[in-house]
Amino acid sequence: MAAIELTRNFCIIAHVDHGKTTLSDRILEMTRTVAMRDMKEQLLDSMDLERERGITIKSHPVSMIYRADDGKDYLFNLIDTPGHVDFSYEVSRSLAACEGAMLLIDAAQGIEAQTVANAHLALAQGLEIIPVINKVDLPGADVPAIQRQIEEVLAIPADEAVLTSGKTGIGIKELLEQAVKRVPKPRWTDCDETRLLIFDCVYDTYKGVICYVRVFSGTIKAGDQIMTMSDGRRAQVKEVGEFSPAMRPERSIGPGQVGYIVTNMRDVADIRLGDTITHVDRPAKEMLPGYKEVHPMVFSGLYPIDTSDYEKLKTSMGKLRLNDAAFIYQPESSVALGFGFRCGFLGLLHMEIIQERIRREYDLDVISTYPSVVYHVTKTDGTEIEVHNPVHLPDPSEIDFVEEPMIRANIHIPNDSIGDLLALVTEKRGICEHTESIDGSRVMLTCRLPLNEILVDFNDRLKSITHGYGSMDYEMDGYERSKLVRLDLLVNSETVDAFSSIVHESKAESRGRSLCERLKEILPKQLFKIAIQAAIGSRIVARETLSAMRKDVTAKCYGGDISRKRKLLEKQKEGKKRMKQVGRVSIPQDAFIKILKAADGGS
Repeated sequence: MAAIELTRNFCIIAHVDHGKTTLSDRILEMTRTVAMRDMKEQLLDSMDLERERGITIKSHPVSMIYRADDGKDYLFNLIDTPGHVDFSYEVSRSLAACEGAMLLIDAAQGIEAQTVANAHLALAQGLEIIPVINKVDLPGADVPAIQRQIEEVLAIPADEAVLTSGKTGIGIKELLEQAVKRVPKPRWTDCDETRLLIFDCVYDTYKGVICYVRVFSGTIKAGDQIMTMSDGRRAQVKEVGEFSPAMRPERSIGPGQVGYIVTNMRDVADIRLGDTITHVDRPAKEMLPGYKEVHPMVFSGLYPIDTSDYEKLKTSMGKLRLNDAAFIYQPESSVALGFGFRCGFLGLLHMEIIQERIRREYDLDVISTYPSVVYHVTKTDGTEIEVHNPVHLPDPSEIDFVEEPMIRANIHIPNDSIGDLLALVTEKRGICEHTESIDGSRVMLTCRLPLNEILVDFNDRLKSITHGYGSMDYEMDGYERSKLVRLDLLVNSETVDAFSSIVHESKAESRGRSLCERLKEILPKQLFKIAIQAAIGSRIVARETLSAMRKDVTAKCYGGDISRKRKLLEKQKEGKKRMKQVGRVSIPQDAFIKILKAADGGS
């Protein structure tokens, strides 16, 4: 166990795709933590999905020994963190487990929205920030411009920045020397009580729940009785160890170390991330700072395309929940889609990742309903309810008012895109509160928007307006009253619950019209006319008519009197009318998939 004075705990934070994981690979090589024969790109990204998309979804810790220029061996505990806004809580917990942060900035892209957000998170935790300008070997790298941005936007002296290239290994030695000099030694180690911060946990089939912990004070070893401080849950420690980068059992882990503990807990739901672990016999008096419950923000229904796969989907969701405490689900049924689950996610990327993992890891085809957010509804009798599913929104006559969640977004864009972006923000019922120039070519807009409006196509349109140079970061900003209504789709006068959505009153008509038009194109013709209607309560706001499939009943009439043909046509008309009275329209599964996969055309 390294002396506390020779221990350095730091993490790498950055915007998506600025080279965090590649830089981690070079650090592992420089410290010889991994033998060259075992080395592979994105070593710390364990999921295939992470490798393919080039994104980090889970935090990955690793311990290594580095011999510095002063001749001493330092223990480095490095945590590679996700960059996407959906996983910002994961980043904040990783920061709480460190004393320093390497803030990576792409030399070609410059400071982006998530760079600023992560820098503020690190400053709020009181961490020492080492700015790193990465990818300096690229032809488009503009180091002087990035140094100016560091000073103007982040208020950090530009001469502190280390120039590196994760690809070629330039500057890695200088970066590690900076970590030795500038990252403080572990804090709060002199406390008499044992305190460990849980910054992540995974589920292992054989060992059960494995908690990734940072030991702040005290020592922990196998056989100890421990307790989680948020709810007083007790457990016994089965194994402790550190990451190198694979799990390596140790006799004990002590102050300043990052490692893992295996307990006799069998369910990840029992562990709360950000919680403090202490000894049962000598419990700590106060928790480590930074603990907060994480709540899902986006809800969507997931249904198996083949209804016989319901049990398989239920099992696979249970397994995913074991490794992702932020993902929640509960059973629900839909008249149109059968049995499925209402699932809660941190954001759209989180939702996409979960769906992709279900498809890949469990070989299941699923269909998701239109994503919605949590609305606060106050009824006329004064009671307040939370609505996750549009189907559960009460009748308009029972509603006093509805509040929707708002976000405050920081959007970084090139100067020439500002007009188009302001038009997009206005279209999405948002307002631009503040504009700040980053340098001669980029600006940062601070906007306030409803969360519901950015769910589907906002990010795609931001990228197309800015030709891929725009970036966005957001945080929740309370609730606000709004005129929201439930838009239902009726096929042959019957409501199809899978198509219901909660929309703003001003957009209901145009969205209803576009949904009716799209459904008219998708639905197969029946032997009778079908009315496709969009309704708010009892008021119809849009209608399309799907014409009947027509059989030529006069085909067998060759010439002769017209009255014979007329008689046959009248008989057919009567038959169609009678059929329509008893006719039920069965909507094929692919119609749901096409409509729900199509872009949000109405808003």
